[in-house]
Amino acid sequence: MGEPVDVVVVGAGSAGLAVSHELAAAGVDHTVLEKGRTGQTWRDRWDSFCLVTPNWTVRLPGGEYDGPEPQGFMLRDDLVSHLERYAASFSAPVREGVEVTALDAGPAGGLRLRTSAGEMHAAVVVLSTGAYQRPYRPAGAETLPPGLLQVDAEGYSNPHGLPPGAVLVVGSGQTGCQLAEELHEAGRDVFLACGRAPWAPRRLEGRDIVTWVAETPFFDTTLAELPNPQARLVANIQATGHGGGHDLHFRVLQAMGVTLLGHLRGADGQRAYFAKDLAESVAFGDTRYNDLRELIVKTCAGRGVRPPEMPDPPHFRADPPDSLDLKGFGAVICTSGFRPDYRRWVAFPDAFDDLGFPIHRDGASTVVDGLYFVGVHFLRKRKSSLLFGVGEDAAIVAGAIAARRTASIPGT
Repeated sequence: MGEPVDVVVVGAGSAGLAVSHELAAAGVDHTVLEKGRTGQTWRDRWDSFCLVTPNWTVRLPGGEYDGPEPQGFMLRDDLVSHLERYAASFSAPVREGVEVTALDAGPAGGLRLRTSAGEMHAAVVVLSTGAYQRPYRPAGAETLPPGLLQVDAEGYSNPHGLPPGAVLVVGSGQTGCQLAEELHEAGRDVFLACGRAPWAPRRLEGRDIVTWVAETPFFDTTLAELPNPQARLVANIQATGHGGGHDLHFRVLQAMGVTLLGHLRGADGQRAYFAKDLAESVAFGDTRYNDLRELIVKTCAGRGVRPPEMPDPPHFRADPPDSLDLKGFGAVICTSGFRPDYRRWVAFPDAFDDLGFPIHRDGASTVVDGLYFVGVHFLRKRKSSLLFGVGEDAAIVAGAIAARRTASIPGT
């Protein structure tokens, strides 16, 4: 009949560990299943990966950053070590190397998990499998030459791991910009197929942009406050923590010698074609910068403090080629974002919306009894998947599970 477990948390990343911490604090017995090792999603990032938000934003419940560089940006391995120490601090019941391959209704009620270690049956399952589940590739990528290496961002480790030659990076969010910079610094000719992404300066008057924005309502924006559900797929603000943190957006990349292009339309043989929309993509980012500037100014006025100087965006020269001969290129790296991947293994298709995001209320599925979610982009707020926002949702979900458990005990 499989192993009975009252509460199962799937995923031992920042979200899963935050839920585990809060469940433990509430006295709820549970098990955390992780297909790899603790913090595996972070382990899978490229070699030089570091946080884009300052270290002070690592605010997991009971696991806040307490090191000497709150304004620094932790490297990948340092963040993994932080998560390992966090899990050890409360003896998180993590079972590493156990992959959940399917989730469906239990034959006698509850939920059934099919795992690499056998079947498990639970009354409650919390899915904390990360905000970035399935790499998204634009349709045009399917027409690229089959002999040209194509990898997603999660398949990239460092410039030396790619064949020699120029590199086409498809996608210009945080990851695309950071990889374009790294490849350029390694001596590669880099071409960046750009889409719409917001940008902001790394620092304003000596303070990090995240510190300024955290004082506004920006990170508390809810899904209902967005113009439409698709808006939650807009890229994060272009920036980097590399080298102590610095500006990294279209103008910076263009000035350093990266060739900027419109979005990828497709390829015919060895020639790739790009839309004539680079200027529109830059204008989109400039509009988002102006929106952020207005929000910061408004917040400062409400607090009675002087706002920082935020000049108008400088002129941008947009005269990109509309096609590119890919002969001699070493690789194409797709960094066009991610999409939810629940439907591939969760046998409750009606539990997700048209974009694949869970249908829920405060993290609790409104379709499947006993199913919860944490760490999802815009689960409750913009910060729901971030290191300084996931703890808030984890506490709410753990509280609901604890109350559910109490209500099920006779006489309570």
